[in-house]
Amino acid sequence: MSSHKHHEHLERIKEAVTKTDTLNATEKSETMKRLEEWIAEDKAEGIIYEELIELAAEIKPLLAELGLIN
Repeated sequence: MSSHKHHEHLERIKEAVTKTDTLNATEKSETMKRLEEWIAEDKAEGIIYEELIELAAEIKPLLAELGLIN
């Protein structure tokens, strides 16, 4: 699952938790805290991925020039 799709899924879960009558206020609060942590981690993973893609694009020509890749 891509980072963006994962983030959308977590947002839908947050909405469902907010609307449910099954959980009490404390359980909702704890669940929301955990979801917020997961969303922050998801965003961080996306940022790291994008930076690695940029780095790879910059390194590939250098490796080709050195004859290490075709």
